[in-house]
Amino acid sequence: MREDKVPYKNTVFDLSGKVALVSGGAGLLGSHFCKALLDAGAWVVMADNDREALAKSSRGLDMSTAVLDVTDEGSVSACVFGVIAEHGTIDILVNLAAMDPMADESLNETGFSKFPEFKRTRWQEYMDVNLTGTFLLTQKVCSVMEKTGKGSIITVGSNYGLVRSDQRTYKNKDEGEKLYEPVAHSVCNAGIVGFTKYLAEYYAGTQIRANVLTPSAVFNDHNKMLSDEYASKTLLGRRARNDEFNGGLLFLASDASSYMTGGNLVIDGGWSTL
Repeated sequence: MREDKVPYKNTVFDLSGKVALVSGGAGLLGSHFCKALLDAGAWVVMADNDREALAKSSRGLDMSTAVLDVTDEGSVSACVFGVIAEHGTIDILVNLAAMDPMADESLNETGFSKFPEFKRTRWQEYMDVNLTGTFLLTQKVCSVMEKTGKGSIITVGSNYGLVRSDQRTYKNKDEGEKLYEPVAHSVCNAGIVGFTKYLAEYYAGTQIRANVLTPSAVFNDHNKMLSDEYASKTLLGRRARNDEFNGGLLFLASDASSYMTGGNLVIDGGWSTL
């Protein structure tokens, strides 16, 4: 969306002229986030490791796309270099690329195993994507932001980075069989919070800000039983719509949050208060 059509023009939420890079941009939340940033006036680069999803999610939208594997340093460097070549800078980074058992149908029952049976290979997959991948991309983008002395880094976490997991939520969708919150998922989300606080302190005194956006669990249609169980534990008594986190994203991306860094914006329907 170009400047003459920006609904937030001349407000604190106006992102006109800003360049936003969104990893995991073709996913459940990512596509909504990219559209929200576009509508606020930003030049958006939707980055994802799924070429087909990139093509589908960006179709008809005035934004760039980039194939990105956050676990591969070469891919990260190529992506950031490509954004700089096209737009000259990066003002906003949204770290959304992650393994998420609630949203990803490929993480089937084997990923919800008991703690003593949780595979080291699965543990490492989580670490490689959710923590190391976030580190690699943020590190590369920060080298760009340091040249301008400003920028907003938004890393999307989970309420399991705030509170203990609730194992009562997990049941097999077909048989009512007991499943378990993956230990690596909770650990990674706690790590994201610590990583963000480190960034905020490291860039203290500059206009480079780092914050966590913690949405409620996002569900796909394949896990309705998990969705219903989770919704029953929120104060609002329902699951979130995927577009209900856009306001929080725009707040953190824009000057509306100019005095916020090292923080964690929680939008979970009151789930974490229980």
